[in-house]
Formats: sequence, structure tokens, C-alpha cells
Amino acid sequence: MERTEPLPATVFVNPAAGRGGAGRKVAELREAFARWKYPVKIVKSASAEEFRRGVRAAVCEGCATLVAMGGDGTLQMLVREVIGRDVRVGVIPAGGGNDFAAALGIAKNVERAVEIIVRGETRLLDLVRVRDSYGLDAIYLGGGGIGIDAEALRYANGSFHKWPGRLRYLASAIAALRAFRGVQVQAEFPESDLPTITKLVLLAAVLNTPTFGGGLRLAPKAELDDGLLEVVMIEMLRKREVLALIPRLLLSGELKTERVVRIRAARIKLTAEKEAHFQGDGEFLGKTPVQIETLHRALRVLAP
Repeated sequence: MERTEPLPATVFVNPAAGRGGAGRKVAELREAFARWKYPVKIVKSASAEEFRRGVRAAVCEGCATLVAMGGDGTLQMLVREVIGRDVRVGVIPAGGGNDFAAALGIAKNVERAVEIIVRGETRLLDLVRVRDSYGLDAIYLGGGGIGIDAEALRYANGSFHKWPGRLRYLASAIAALRAFRGVQVQAEFPESDLPTITKLVLLAAVLNTPTFGGGLRLAPKAELDDGLLEVVMIEMLRKREVLALIPRLLLSGELKTERVVRIRAARIKLTAEKEAHFQGDGEFLGKTPVQIETLHRALRVLAP
């Protein structure tokens, strides 16, 4: 009987991630795998659609180990194509955010990230599914929400798109703050005894990871495999109060204010008095009302 060798792992590189840093690290990536004598195919994609086509092709060919090299958005694109498949997903953080990789303890270091992939240890982790006002579903990995973060996304993808991680998020939030008056939000928790909460908020976030927006530690107790999400509602603050938080957020990522509510739940429904955008992992995913839930242990990830 003829023996067939397993297909090599495939690494999908987003060359634009990390202000082009991911693309510049491809040679280092190739050398790191070569030192381990680990068979790998490296695919650089010029567009999101090309990236998705490449992932689908690798799955159809039977590749069982697929790796994203980029930020949270790059990993999100890969995961959406493989959810429900019997594959292992890896990440080599090289983007502006990398909150999901950070939650796994994977630092922005090519050598270390490659070693984790080569060693092959895996964990089953949760994903987040959001259903928008039109009944359309989308998947995200780490953090999503409505309020100042969604408003800031336009600036993050425009004026500040070349700024690094946390600084990019905060600069975008400050720019968005000029015209922001808060969002009147109602949070419900279906199939639980948790009470409905209604507040005028600066931000209503639903997180699977402890950090958000490139290292802002909004949900320090969040875990990736407990079947629960962290709902973080920051009450609307005066502009000077927001600006007073910025130095600590910039330096440490820590949020220090008493005007925050944190709740853990498996299912959440967010409704806004006026229609509001919901973003997840830096991508607009629909408009309110949105229903959000965990997909418990839905993804097998290579992790330490």
C-alpha cells in the first residue's frame, strides 16, 4: 500500500498587517520553520478575498494545520473559513492588535510562535457569534461592542491606520469623542436570571478576551474556554473625564473608573435607543439590535 505524507502546514500571511511588518518577516518565518525541519507552505495574500480563497483551497486539499500571520482581523478571516472543520489553527501575531494571541500567551516573536506551532499542543477555545438586526450571523474572536469603539473604527481605518496598536485605538477614540453624545443601551441576558440593564454608555463591549483594542484591559477575568462572555458597560463620561483616563490606558492598558459595570453571561442582547453599529475585532458586523452568544470550545488552536 502506498504511503502518503501528510500535507505541510499552511501559513497565510497578511503582508499589510502591522504596518507592513508581517510581510517583512516572511524570510525570518521561513528560516524558523526550517530550523525545526517542519514542512510548511507560506502563502502571501494581496487581498482579503485572495486570503479567503487560499484558506478554502487548503481545506479542500486536506491541510489539517492552518496558521494566520497578522493581527486579530487576519486570524478572524481564517477562522471564519474553517469553523466546523477538523483542523488545527495557529497564530503568529504580527498585526496592530493581537489581543487573541496575547490571551493565549503568544508573544509577538516569530521564533517563539513557530515553536508553539511545531510542538503541536492544542486547546479547544470559544468563539463569539453575533446576529444583527437583519438576522445575519458573523463570528469574532476577542472583543466587540457598540459606542465609542464603533465610532472610532472609522478613524482607525482612516486617519490613524498606520499608528501602532493601543495608540491607534486611543487616538481614534479621542477623535470620535468630539461628536459623540453616548448611546442609550439596553442589555438583556436571555436564558438567565440576570436583570436587564439600561444605561447611557460611552461603550458597551462584549469580550471573549481580557484585552481589547490592542491591549486595553477591559475584562481582566475573561477566559477563552469557559463558555461565558464578559459584558463591560462604561457609563457616559464627560470629555475631560475620558481624557483623564487616557494616560493610564496608554501606559498600562488598565481602566480605572468606578462608572463601569461588568457582567458574565453566555448570551446577550444589546438594543440601542437609536440604531448603532456593532463592531467585532475591528470590523463592522451589523447594526443593533444584536444577539451575541458563545460557541463553546468551537475551535482547536495551537497554544502553549
